[in-house]
Amino acid sequence: MARRSFNPGKAKGDLFAKEEEPPSRQTRKNAKSLAQTDQLSVTQVAQLIKNTLEQRIPSPLRVVGEVSNLSVRNHWYFSLKDDASVVSCVAWASGAKKFGFTPNDGDEVVATGHISHYTPQGRTQFYVTKLEPVGAGALELAFRKMCDELRELGYFDDQYKVPLPSFPRRIAVITSATSAALQDVIDTTARRCKAVGLLVVDVRVQGEGSAKEVSRAIKWVDRHHKKLGVDAILVTRGGGSIEDLWAFNERVVADAVFKCSLPLVAAIGHESDTTVVELVADVRAATPTQAAMLLVPDATELQAQLDHVEHRLHSLVSRKVERCRDRLNAIERIEAFRSPLALVDLARDRLGRLTKDLQRVLHGRLAHDRVHFERLAGRWMQLHPRTLVSERHERLAVLRDRLHRASFHHLHEARQRIGSIQRELVAIDPRNVLKRGYSYTTDRSGELVRRVADVSSGQHLVTHVADGTIDSVVGGKAIRPKANPRKSVKKSEPGADQMDLFGSSE
Repeated sequence: MARRSFNPGKAKGDLFAKEEEPPSRQTRKNAKSLAQTDQLSVTQVAQLIKNTLEQRIPSPLRVVGEVSNLSVRNHWYFSLKDDASVVSCVAWASGAKKFGFTPNDGDEVVATGHISHYTPQGRTQFYVTKLEPVGAGALELAFRKMCDELRELGYFDDQYKVPLPSFPRRIAVITSATSAALQDVIDTTARRCKAVGLLVVDVRVQGEGSAKEVSRAIKWVDRHHKKLGVDAILVTRGGGSIEDLWAFNERVVADAVFKCSLPLVAAIGHESDTTVVELVADVRAATPTQAAMLLVPDATELQAQLDHVEHRLHSLVSRKVERCRDRLNAIERIEAFRSPLALVDLARDRLGRLTKDLQRVLHGRLAHDRVHFERLAGRWMQLHPRTLVSERHERLAVLRDRLHRASFHHLHEARQRIGSIQRELVAIDPRNVLKRGYSYTTDRSGELVRRVADVSSGQHLVTHVADGTIDSVVGGKAIRPKANPRKSVKKSEPGADQMDLFGSSE
């Protein structure tokens, strides 16, 4: 059965929990003794390979290759390859945290570490302790990383950009005193406006310590700008490789530019070059000459503007004087201004007319108010409490009389209805019927006997009369023949329903 390919990401346990240490002297001695043995176990062979690799291959090694199959979990597992070979690599989490970047598949890097053999899986690997991008790619990567950090902090936001002064008195130029960029700035400033002064701050613009010099110069000018009479700062240098311009990509310079209170223009390298300082600066210029043109006003244009403003001002003043003269002439032609007493007479006449109008209005208003008051007085008398009480008493007397008559009428009618009902009750009272000689019969349970068929021979019956009851026993029954329906019954027959007698009135 073929062995499966080794996958470090699926290895269990703590096999990758710590970095392997270089073999000790005792380990090398044991490896030598194992090599002299005729028969070895698999573990012994694996240990021999491990010891041999660690003893014979120098450490640390620096290997240049292309990253492939990168797996970033806790530890990093990847391969380094070139056109002909592939080396398996491992980077422990403790070391990977110090790399400062995460490569992509296909990136060319320089890996530093040592070769060893992982005996449980029988796999030879390169254990990486340091990883760096190759050549200019490293600087480009560092530049992008710096831009990402500063963008996150807001260094590139427009809200922090300071506008350039329209007429700076003096400009501090931070650059190398021997650079061609400085000469371009001087020539452009002299050509455009000689009234603008330049303060040259000599710094190194490349090499060891140049970034710190540029940063110190920016801070010094910003701190003493009032004493120096400086209104703006220009940071510039000529073109070069990315290594030559790297001082202007350092964080210390970016911090100084961002914290600077003065307007700052940056012109670093050629137009195609871009540095961190230019992105943080208030204004970026493509060349030193363009930077000087942005900061220094053109004297010729200023003179043309002054001539134009002078012409406009003269025209405006002339038109203003002409309008004032015309207005004065018009005022002189008005009679009131030539004879002020005429205005007083006119005002006196108007005052007299207004006085008469006011008196007329007041008299009319007074008459109207008097009529209105009399009308209100009449309404008030109608609403006087004594009047209202008297009216209510009269109405109450009328209502009391009507109530008395209505009550008497209803009482009389009620008495008549009661008398009529009483007579009807007397007429239908069963006791009065019994007093006239009638009776009714019931069985022992009190059930009324209506027909001969309701009783049987020997049954006990109770006959009710006016003054009591009579108990009897049925000895026999006889049914009365039916009457001729065409003959009207004039009086009650002995066989008629007894209780029907109680329904007739006297």
